[in-house]
Amino acid sequence: MQERADAARNRAHLIGVARQMVAELGADRVTMDGLADRAGLGKGTVFRRFGTRAGIFLALLDEEETLFQQQVMSGPPPLGPGAPAVERLVAFGRARLEFLVEHTVLARAALDPGQPVPAGDSPSLFHVHMLLGEACPDEAASGTLALQLVAALEGPVLLYLRAPEDAPDPQTVVADLAASWQVLVERVCD
Repeated sequence: MQERADAARNRAHLIGVARQMVAELGADRVTMDGLADRAGLGKGTVFRRFGTRAGIFLALLDEEETLFQQQVMSGPPPLGPGAPAVERLVAFGRARLEFLVEHTVLARAALDPGQPVPAGDSPSLFHVHMLLGEACPDEAASGTLALQLVAALEGPVLLYLRAPEDAPDPQTVVADLAASWQVLVERVCD
C-alpha cells in the first residue's frame, strides 16, 4: 500500500527536523513533544508516525542504513560488486564497523528498552551469506556461519563501543576490530 502524499511529506519533514535536533541538542535531549513542537505538527502525528521515542531514531538509522546498503550493492569494489568474495567480505566488515562508529548514538537511541534487542539485520545477513556462498559454499550452506559472522559486527561491537572514557579513540577501535574481522573471514574461507 502506497503512503498518502501528505503522510509522506510529514514523514520527510519529521525526519529532517529530528536530524536537526539530534545535531543541535544530542539524541538524549530529543523528545516526542519537542519534535512535534519544532516540526509544527501535533503530538498525535508524531506518535502515529514513530510509535515510541526509539522509533524516531530507528527511522533516522533506517535512512542511513539504506544509503549504506546502496554502497554495498552498487558501490565501487571491493565493497561493491566486482571483487572476489573474500575481499568483499573483508571490505564489508570494515565498512560496517565504520558505519556503527559513525551512527553509534542513533543505534543506541533506537533501542527500545521495552522491546527485545533485534538479532542481526537481514540486509547484512543476506549479503554475508551470499558472499560466503561464493567463497566457501560448503561452510556457508546452513546459514549459521553467516549469522555468527554478522553477530560479530553488530551487537557486541556496539557494546564494545560503549567502553569507558579512557577507551581508545573510535578509529583505533575500528582498525583493531577490522583487522580481527579480516583474520576471521580469511580463516573461515581458507
